[in-house]
Amino acid sequence: MGEFQPGGDSTGQSGLPGRRSLLLAAAGLAAAGLGACAQQPDATPAPRPAPDSTPGVEAAGPHPVAPETRPAPPSKSQIVAEFSGRKPVEWGLGVTGVVTKTASTHAVLTFDACGGPRGTDCDQRLLKTLRRLNIPATLFVNGRWIKANPGLAAELAADPLFELGNHGFRHQPLSVGGRSAYGIAGTSNVGEVYDEIMGNQDVMGQLLGKAPRFFRPGTAYYDEVAASITRALGLVPVNFTVNGDGGATFPAPTVAAEVGKIGGGQGAGQVVISHFNQPAGGTAEGYERVLPRLLDRGVTFARLGDTLPL
Repeated sequence: MGEFQPGGDSTGQSGLPGRRSLLLAAAGLAAAGLGACAQQPDATPAPRPAPDSTPGVEAAGPHPVAPETRPAPPSKSQIVAEFSGRKPVEWGLGVTGVVTKTASTHAVLTFDACGGPRGTDCDQRLLKTLRRLNIPATLFVNGRWIKANPGLAAELAADPLFELGNHGFRHQPLSVGGRSAYGIAGTSNVGEVYDEIMGNQDVMGQLLGKAPRFFRPGTAYYDEVAASITRALGLVPVNFTVNGDGGATFPAPTVAAEVGKIGGGQGAGQVVISHFNQPAGGTAEGYERVLPRLLDRGVTFARLGDTLPL
């Protein structure tokens, strides 16, 4: 598997952007439209196959907004009090507490949208392929990407084929001690870990009508204390077993080859990471090439929420 590279960049800002401005942006979703995408969707979307009409694909049933039943997460002061004395010893993609594979018979496709100066675009070609083939996926969206694409975020939140996960507020590696990954500075203490998770959790709660269940940080790097904080806040920290597009840097043939590794009976439980915010890359073409072959081999797909217990 090729080395993972981030699909976005650090903000370099010294403080959190105001939550109120993002919440107001989320509240104006209907008026914002889809102008931030490089390719506009068709005015009249092509009919989607019925859930059971594509052989080998797990039916992606509707996931209507339900009343929030999970307990309220701890406050920032509670998290700081509980975790500030803990010293991490692990740093990476698969540290203790992070889910990289499920016990399901299905494969899970996950796609990140990182936001920032180089990461606020939208790969409509990729999304159209998933919709045409009726393949469900989990989309991890960053707070900066939501702010740049409020109308599209609302569309994706309403599409039963997809579920949305939390990709952080500023796309930072999740560290309690200031560790960096790929040149991007991570959060530097427990309070900043809380802000990186909950800043976007608040925005996404307004968008979805309920809190997201899954979290992946910018660059996908954690330490194990930060992973424990993620769980304490009511989210499952998630990573992957297959690096599909190398942070949207792989050409299409490499994307097809990497994602194709889940074929041949190896799809069960695999979690693939790729990106849907880089339409100039090879991700969409690579998936166009490989997904029909995987379906022919009998690989089935589901969202994370369909494969991990509540």
